[in-house]
Amino acid sequence: MFDTLLMAFALMLVLEGLLPFIAPGVWRKVFLQVARLADGQIRFIGLTSMLVGLIFLILSH
Repeated sequence: MFDTLLMAFALMLVLEGLLPFIAPGVWRKVFLQVARLADGQIRFIGLTSMLVGLIFLILSH
Protein backbone atom coordinates (compact mmCIF):
# COMPACT_ATOMS: atom_id res chain seq x y z
CA MET A 1 0.00 0.00 0.00
CA PHE A 2 2.85 2.41 0.80
CA ASP A 3 4.29 1.82 -2.69
CA THR A 4 0.97 2.76 -4.30
CA LEU A 5 0.68 5.89 -2.18
CA LEU A 6 4.23 6.88 -3.05
CA MET A 7 3.56 6.35 -6.78
CA ALA A 8 0.36 8.43 -6.56
CA PHE A 9 2.25 11.24 -4.81
CA ALA A 10 5.02 11.09 -7.41
CA LEU A 11 2.48 11.25 -10.26
CA MET A 12 0.80 14.23 -8.61
CA LEU A 13 4.14 16.05 -8.46
CA VAL A 14 4.83 15.31 -12.12
CA LEU A 15 1.39 16.60 -13.16
CA GLU A 16 1.69 19.67 -10.92
CA GLY A 17 5.05 20.50 -12.49
CA LEU A 18 3.92 20.31 -16.10
CA LEU A 19 2.40 23.76 -16.46
CA PRO A 20 5.24 25.71 -14.78
CA PHE A 21 7.73 23.78 -16.93
CA ILE A 22 5.89 24.15 -20.24
CA ALA A 23 4.43 27.67 -19.84
CA PRO A 24 5.83 29.55 -16.83
CA GLY A 25 4.19 32.83 -17.88
CA VAL A 26 0.74 31.25 -18.04
CA TRP A 27 1.37 29.51 -14.69
CA ARG A 28 2.34 32.82 -13.07
CA LYS A 29 -0.79 34.52 -14.43
CA VAL A 30 -3.05 31.70 -13.19
CA PHE A 31 -1.31 31.68 -9.79
CA LEU A 32 -1.83 35.44 -9.38
CA GLN A 33 -5.50 35.13 -10.34
CA VAL A 34 -6.02 32.35 -7.79
CA ALA A 35 -4.26 34.43 -5.12
CA ARG A 36 -6.89 37.15 -5.64
CA LEU A 37 -9.82 34.80 -4.99
CA ALA A 38 -11.69 34.85 -1.71
CA ASP A 39 -11.08 32.06 0.81
CA GLY A 40 -14.49 30.55 0.13
CA GLN A 41 -13.80 30.36 -3.61
CA ILE A 42 -10.45 28.66 -3.01
CA ARG A 43 -12.10 26.18 -0.63
CA PHE A 44 -14.76 25.42 -3.25
CA ILE A 45 -12.05 24.74 -5.85
CA GLY A 46 -10.27 22.46 -3.37
CA LEU A 47 -13.47 20.62 -2.50
CA THR A 48 -14.37 20.17 -6.16
CA SER A 49 -10.89 18.89 -6.90
CA MET A 50 -11.06 16.38 -4.05
CA LEU A 51 -14.51 15.15 -5.13
CA VAL A 52 -13.43 14.70 -8.75
CA GLY A 53 -10.34 12.81 -7.58
CA LEU A 54 -12.46 10.62 -5.31
CA ILE A 55 -14.85 9.85 -8.16
CA PHE A 56 -11.90 8.91 -10.40
CA LEU A 57 -10.57 6.63 -7.68
CA ILE A 58 -13.93 4.95 -7.24
CA LEU A 59 -14.40 4.50 -11.00
CA SER A 60 -10.89 3.13 -11.50
CA HIS A 61 -11.20 0.56 -8.74
